[in-house]
Amino acid sequence: MATGELHLGARPAASLGPGLAGALACAAAALACVVWSARLALLEPSRTEPLALAAVDLVGLASVAVALLVGVRRPRSPVAVLLGLQGLVPCLVGVSDTWTLLVTGPSPVLEATPWGAALAEASWMAWFVPPALLLLLFPSGRLLSRRWLPVAVGLGAVPLAHLAALLVVPAPDSVFAGVPAPLPVGPGPAAAAAAVWTAAPFALLGLLFASLASALRRYRRSTGVARAQLTWFLLGATLVPLTLLLCWLSYVVLDGPDLVVVGLAGIGVAIPAATGIAVLRHDLYDVDRALAATTTYALLSAVLLGVYTLAVFVGGLWLGRESPVLAAATTAVCAAVLSPVRTRLRRVVDRRVDPVRQRVLGAVAALEAQAHAGLVRPEQLQAVLSEAFSAPVRVGYRLPGSAAGDGRVDADGRPLPPAAAQEQAVPVEVAGEEVGVLVAPAGASRTLLREAATAAALVVEVVRLRVGLTAALREVAESRGRLLAASLEERRRLEQDLHDGAQQRLVALGMALRLAQRRLASGALDVIGPGASPGGPLDGVLDGAVQQLSTAVAELRQIAHGLRPSSLDDGLGAALGSMLERVPVPVDLHLDLPEGGGGAPRGVPEAVATTAYFVASEAVANAVKHSGADRIALVAAREEDALVVRVVDDGRGGASVAAGTGLAGLADRVAAAGGELHLASPRGAGTVLEVRLPCGS
Repeated sequence: MATGELHLGARPAASLGPGLAGALACAAAALACVVWSARLALLEPSRTEPLALAAVDLVGLASVAVALLVGVRRPRSPVAVLLGLQGLVPCLVGVSDTWTLLVTGPSPVLEATPWGAALAEASWMAWFVPPALLLLLFPSGRLLSRRWLPVAVGLGAVPLAHLAALLVVPAPDSVFAGVPAPLPVGPGPAAAAAAVWTAAPFALLGLLFASLASALRRYRRSTGVARAQLTWFLLGATLVPLTLLLCWLSYVVLDGPDLVVVGLAGIGVAIPAATGIAVLRHDLYDVDRALAATTTYALLSAVLLGVYTLAVFVGGLWLGRESPVLAAATTAVCAAVLSPVRTRLRRVVDRRVDPVRQRVLGAVAALEAQAHAGLVRPEQLQAVLSEAFSAPVRVGYRLPGSAAGDGRVDADGRPLPPAAAQEQAVPVEVAGEEVGVLVAPAGASRTLLREAATAAALVVEVVRLRVGLTAALREVAESRGRLLAASLEERRRLEQDLHDGAQQRLVALGMALRLAQRRLASGALDVIGPGASPGGPLDGVLDGAVQQLSTAVAELRQIAHGLRPSSLDDGLGAALGSMLERVPVPVDLHLDLPEGGGGAPRGVPEAVATTAYFVASEAVANAVKHSGADRIALVAAREEDALVVRVVDDGRGGASVAAGTGLAGLADRVAAAGGELHLASPRGAGTVLEVRLPCGS
């Protein structure tokens, strides 16, 4: 659309402009025609079909109502006048048809006049002029350029030329048999008038298609609101050339214009309705695909009708028009033309009518093909879509195994920010499962975005698996590093504990025993002072040695408990109960562990029970230390082939399995045992930590 060109979505003006004035004049004329036709119909109700007349008048009045609405919104727009004329025409035709019924037939009620007969014969072209002019002027009220001026002039000149020809030469198949032309002429001018009368419908058809081409060109150049308005309008306006094609088909098949009534009624309803939606609710629905399909089948109908007419004409010369062989042959010819022509037409129309859709879907298909051939990386999808949409499009991927509420990541594995208020998000699904999301600006077509999501589903699935694999490998490497660091730290701690504790006790014990040995060797035991009890000094040495030995054993047991608690000998449930006795916060323990002989859990391997114990111990310790919980619940249960440990607290929440935290080490321990750790810790709503450890029976 040219710079400065306005559309019907502009703010309504307060003054009475020519557009609103014209719509009001058309409304007054339409009401007068309704009254006139009703008075004519009442002269002989049995011949004038009042119900059909009422239907025609309602179609006209509905268009007039839309014209008034558009006039209020754009008082100076000629579009309001054209819509008013669009509504006036059915009311005028109602008068003409009612008068025709009264002056024809075996017992006419009124007398036919030459001028009335000529005007009635020419009235059908009036149906097409207002909608064709709307095609040229909507939504700005101006021609697309001066090159379309001859089309606008022709839309007025051709119906007038057709009327002029009927004024000098009556139609050969006129219902007004015996009524002479108002302005009879000689044979030469009469022949020229007959040629004009014959050529006028084809000229009008060409002008209608030219008007449609102008609207399509305007549509391709338009953006934003104007494009949405044109989409709706064109969807209704395609009935204009289709109605002429229907008339053509009616003459070819039925030898009369009977079928054209359907098309004319469609024009009277569809164009005002489409225009009203374009003005008031242009964003009601995305109809680009419907417009492309309608245009395709309109052109296809024209091609097939031309082929059918040619086949009937040529075949009729040889076989006769009523020949069944001719009917079969023309049907076969049309069927042979249909399939290849339809495919090519749809491709051409899609490129012309909806180039953005063709560009987007073509770009996705090209990326998929090139990625399959190994020429490009599928992670380029975001760049490809952004270029095709001519707008920033973000692609998010849902990692395999992630929960439905988890955030998405981009192609580099970084968290994808959620859609902003001015953005829209469309999920990408494969077999009913969400695998990703497309996020685009609010101005992008949501229907096209959904089509792009469907077309790119396979690429998104491949990329999310690649991103998931990369993240898993990175997590494995980081987990391996954390486990190694934890192992080294544990070794240093054990070394320090042994050095500072049991080792020192044992060294002191050795020194005490060496002292006792020396005393025994020197006979010091025989030197007993006055009042001393026999063996006193040696008893003190041995008592000290025994005390040092007891302390060393206790410290060694404490170290060994850090490696494997001895309470596990009585079963996991007993070990958890013993552990909770030292917790300063009330803990509710719930166990569902079938016990076997000797107190060990039946079917739970030793390594799994040990891991479960340390998971529970660490989770409870974290809850006590960091959550500020008033109460904790610990659940340990066997569920099918897994041992489930669940720790729930009512603390402040906000826990995360981030690197450097205690939960990260816990996750590494669980992963090393082949289990899964799930954490839910919204801020201010407590924490739920659940671990599932495989323990096949």
